[in-house]
Amino acid sequence: MAYLLQQLANAVPLAALYAALAFGYAVAFGVTKRADITYGAIFAFSGQILLLFTELAFNRFWLVLPAALAVGACAAIAYSLAAGIWIGRSIMLPLVSKSPNTVIVAALGIMIVLMETARLAADTRAIWLPPFLNDTVVFWSDGPFEVTLTHIQLIDTALMAAIVAVGTLILRRTAWGRLWRAVTDDPLAAELCGTSASRVFLVAYVAAALVATICGILATFYYGSMDFGAGLMFGLKVLLIAAVGGYSDPLRSAGGAAGLAVVETLWGAYGPFVWRDLVIFSLLVLLLVMSRRERVVL
Repeated sequence: MAYLLQQLANAVPLAALYAALAFGYAVAFGVTKRADITYGAIFAFSGQILLLFTELAFNRFWLVLPAALAVGACAAIAYSLAAGIWIGRSIMLPLVSKSPNTVIVAALGIMIVLMETARLAADTRAIWLPPFLNDTVVFWSDGPFEVTLTHIQLIDTALMAAIVAVGTLILRRTAWGRLWRAVTDDPLAAELCGTSASRVFLVAYVAAALVATICGILATFYYGSMDFGAGLMFGLKVLLIAAVGGYSDPLRSAGGAAGLAVVETLWGAYGPFVWRDLVIFSLLVLLLVMSRRERVVL
């Protein structure tokens, strides 16, 4: 029982990460209506920029670790948002009205550019952050076995949950949320009613890039590093994860992603670890096919 509770506790930070990523992806997908793996590339890129500038501030400028982390986080936000603005305005906005294949090819090229830029800047080195905020909080104990989470896990979970909560509030209670919904439903009709669909597109894409950036920073704080190949893996994973709850509602997409994180964690705890990614990706493809079939029937 205690082991199961610990695994469920371990699933909470991963569920928060997947939920926040799926929420941001659904916001961007609402205006693009195209599969876009650059979202995962921005997520990984922000983590790698964080590592680069944190190492620079810590080893070259002799800043204390909190100050070095702050420098790295600010640099990650600046670089990743600049990349998101450039991608949204100069690449995705002109291409979304073209063939879907053009967006897929462009997204793959963008991902390679971002990943190779980070790799070359790091000189192909794996940079690791020193552990911090690793003190544990005990939630339940059964003799010598304790169900715990660390402070960094709790902080990351709270911040990612706040992203989903604030984002949902903005989409449902503000004028911009109503404009976003209008553009996602029918951009031409929104234009005829006086709404700039291009402006809403760009704001939505940059907002999604901001969510991916913050998640990349928080994930790197927790895991301590960010692999150069993480862009492709997370790009594909988020694309499929967001489909679990459906792309039409970012909150539902976040809920489906959180549920998948629980399944993934429990499989890692009780099933063969080597088969975990194959099982999860197969489940995602199956759910995507089933959801498409239901829409066709309806």
